[in-house]
Amino acid sequence: MERVTLRIPKQQIEEVERMVDTGEFPNRSEAIRSAVREMINEQAEEHEDGKRRPWAKV
Repeated sequence: MERVTLRIPKQQIEEVERMVDTGEFPNRSEAIRSAVREMINEQAEEHEDGKRRPWAKV
């Protein structure tokens, strides 16, 4: 695996921490990997459908 450094708004990290604390994910890294996998899968589906969802700036 590669190591990546991210800058994420505090509110979003607090939500990720909440998901870790409640046992939804074992740690922050796995939560973020899951989000990236989901984004990649959505992009692949949209590409197949010919639809593109604009990126939201958060």
